[in-house]
Amino acid sequence: MHAGTTDHPSDPGILGRAAELARLDRLLEAVDGGGPQVLVLTGEPGTGKSTLVDRAAERGRDRGLRILRVRGSEGEAGLGLSGVHQLLHPLLPGEGLAAAHREVLDRAFGPEAAEYELKLDQLSLCVGVLGLITEAAARGPLLLLVDDAQWLDLGSVDVLAFLARRLEGRPVVLLLAAREDGVPARFDRAFPQITLGPLSRSAAGQLLDAQPDPPRGKARAEILRQAAGNPLALIELPRALARGRTGDMGAGGAGGATLPLTARLENLFAADLPGLPAPTRAALLLVAAAGPARLTDLMRAAPGLDVVAALDPAERAGLVRVADGGVLLRHPLVRSAVYHAASFHERRQAHLALAAALAGEPDRRAWHLAAAATGQDAEVADALAESAERARGRGGYAAAATAMERAAELTPAPDLRARRLLTAAQAAMFAGHPQWVGELSGRVGGLTEDPRPRAEASLLGGWALGVTLRHEEALALLLGVAEATAASAPELALGALSTAATSVYNSGAPRHRAELDRISGLIGGADDPAGRVWALSVIDPVHERPLLARHLADGLAALAREESLGNLTALGGATWILDETEQAVRILGLTMDLLRRAGSAGTNATVTQALALALFENGSWTAAEDAAHEAFWMATEAGADNVTVGAGLLRATLRALRGDPATARAEAQQAVRGVDLRRSLSLQVRHRHAMGMAAFAGGDHADAYDQLRATFTRDFRPAPVHYHASLYYLGDLAAAAVRAGRADDARTVVDAVRQDLKPDPSPRLAAVLHRATALLTETDEAEQHFRAALDDPATDCWPFEKALAHLDLGEWLRRRRRSAEARPHLNAALECFERLDARPWTERATAELRAAGAATAPAPSGELTPQELQIAELAAQGLTNRDIAARLYLSPRTVGYHLHKIFPKLGITARAQLRDALTQGGQG
Repeated sequence: MHAGTTDHPSDPGILGRAAELARLDRLLEAVDGGGPQVLVLTGEPGTGKSTLVDRAAERGRDRGLRILRVRGSEGEAGLGLSGVHQLLHPLLPGEGLAAAHREVLDRAFGPEAAEYELKLDQLSLCVGVLGLITEAAARGPLLLLVDDAQWLDLGSVDVLAFLARRLEGRPVVLLLAAREDGVPARFDRAFPQITLGPLSRSAAGQLLDAQPDPPRGKARAEILRQAAGNPLALIELPRALARGRTGDMGAGGAGGATLPLTARLENLFAADLPGLPAPTRAALLLVAAAGPARLTDLMRAAPGLDVVAALDPAERAGLVRVADGGVLLRHPLVRSAVYHAASFHERRQAHLALAAALAGEPDRRAWHLAAAATGQDAEVADALAESAERARGRGGYAAAATAMERAAELTPAPDLRARRLLTAAQAAMFAGHPQWVGELSGRVGGLTEDPRPRAEASLLGGWALGVTLRHEEALALLLGVAEATAASAPELALGALSTAATSVYNSGAPRHRAELDRISGLIGGADDPAGRVWALSVIDPVHERPLLARHLADGLAALAREESLGNLTALGGATWILDETEQAVRILGLTMDLLRRAGSAGTNATVTQALALALFENGSWTAAEDAAHEAFWMATEAGADNVTVGAGLLRATLRALRGDPATARAEAQQAVRGVDLRRSLSLQVRHRHAMGMAAFAGGDHADAYDQLRATFTRDFRPAPVHYHASLYYLGDLAAAAVRAGRADDARTVVDAVRQDLKPDPSPRLAAVLHRATALLTETDEAEQHFRAALDDPATDCWPFEKALAHLDLGEWLRRRRRSAEARPHLNAALECFERLDARPWTERATAELRAAGAATAPAPSGELTPQELQIAELAAQGLTNRDIAARLYLSPRTVGYHLHKIFPKLGITARAQLRDALTQGGQG
């Protein structure tokens, strides 16, 4: 589980184990007293137990601890005291011990040990070992490491348990690692224990990308799915693919592809397979081929086999679990191991038997027929294509893409195969898998000379390139398609233009906007108002607002007629860029609802990131953080680099605004590592803003100004580095300039922007500009600009920005001894900052209020935040965590986390008590 990045700053080689590493640090600190001196580390095979044991050894050496180590061996499990001998060997023969203790140890481990084995007194041996350890610890602290404890001999386990219970008062700590189902009985309850679960999705994606030959596209998604967060599998599976072992990417249908295993993985996940009876292996193959396996299906597929009895040895071996009429494999890689242990003939017969048993389920039957096909087969291809369309109709885009890709492979006619590949690529795009889209669309050109499907393939390939930050290549394809089809196929041209608009915005290059503008003028007659307003908004979102408003109204009218995914995503982007933030939250929320109703919630990272940005600007920071987290792991899984970076920067910005500047800086730097920000100016200025706000929150105003100043050029007449995103950082730039003594330089920026924003900026940009001007104005004219920044009710949509203006005006008034006028503004700012948990600004507003003569007090610890109150009220109505998550655009896990905090605040212990607690506390 080693890689080049980490979420544990002191351990640069380990991913996704921050909590476990911190717990190891506490164990090592306990050598000086003050905490538990024994820790048991468990987990299934391949989760990285040995990696953490190795890291504990490294960190122990760094702290000056002497390391004594034993690793259990299956071959020595029957050799009495072999484990303790391995552990103590560096200390023997124990010259400094009392003669009685040394004699016992010599009888146990010396040259004549074998003849004394039956005569050894266990207690004397244990006391002797304790004496040896105590004597060694007197010369320096010890770290005892026991790995693979499930294979230690019983005598060694007894001695280690005796020792572990008597470490108190001695500078010795013990770390014991064992498989989850093999923790020695002496250690399974008596000592603190942590279990290594699977890696998070984002950590799994990062570990996979850190491999020498990281897979791309569909293979990447399959490895992530089947590895199920197991670090060893994430390391070994790419090696198997890199060696040319391809597995069966079309096998099993509902169960997904089966991947080839290396010898290490086979030893971990299928070591018991060869020793099982033949009927058991036959039943297991049916289970592996079936995917989700129902006993009734298996019994119909094998009428001559007693399936339940045949599976019993496999269940006893821990390979499967039979329950509730189904059969579950212990891990997805058990399925791959079973499947690839069989010959092709055996696998084919299993699929044909299952297809016959599933005659009433056309989708599953089609998949099994496809897996059994020995070559192209038009009839099976048609059945699978129909299955793909049914999945697409339900909104299951990833399933549709998988089925249609396999249908294309089985299709004999090249033109139809090309069309099916296009359909698969489009479904993969809606599912949010850019690398897969690139693979599928790239195969179309070799199958047909028809310009229409070739152009559609270029459109899809351009989208995939853009999402993976290859904007130049994306725009070469997309703008070329748009121009070539502007007259002959205007709707296709507008689709290409709308797709290109995303890369144009992210690139930020003026020449790309000019090309987008030129080509848009060539396209007429296309009936796609949503796509058109998105493209026009990207070209120039700041000027010509009346024209854009009319186009937006047309787009919203089209949305009222048809809530298609295309209309929703285009209008979500357009409303966001045009500062119709509340509309953007509504529309992007509808988009997520559509995906959720279709069973595809969380499959589109770009939509989730867009919603996160809109929620952030709208003042829903907790929901924004949740959405950014979801977008990040989805993008990491899918290889959508644009979202991986963008979501990481949003999370870093929130860290800064909530008062954790050190973490914010680290996360912002991590987010852009290895990315050429010159090719993506939107991300470049967002990175600068995150770093600037981290510096501002940390009190380093000079660095804050330098970072924020870098969002504008150093020309004689400064211009925004990004034509749109830079503008919103003007107020923060001015605030940093005043504190850093750089007001004169900042005025050149503000004056240039003011001239460019004429005549009709959005209410939001107007307020940002007024705030910046007020901060940099040294005369009493500043007041009119402060009030102009606050007077427009439309700016209520951006509460944090408005609260900053309230705070600035309150500070300005108080410094002019107008404290009574200042207090309402400072109170308004404080209320917003407390709601958002913007701690640095909360502290500033509180200090200003005190200076203005107002009494201030912290909120009581038992008071619920607005979001906690919302969750509590919904839970009190009887909604489940999943229902609440759907309502509030959170994950069920996040809802559970909030409820965990709500219960002690309300003094309750059960969900049923919520209604009364809310009523009695006046919270409801």
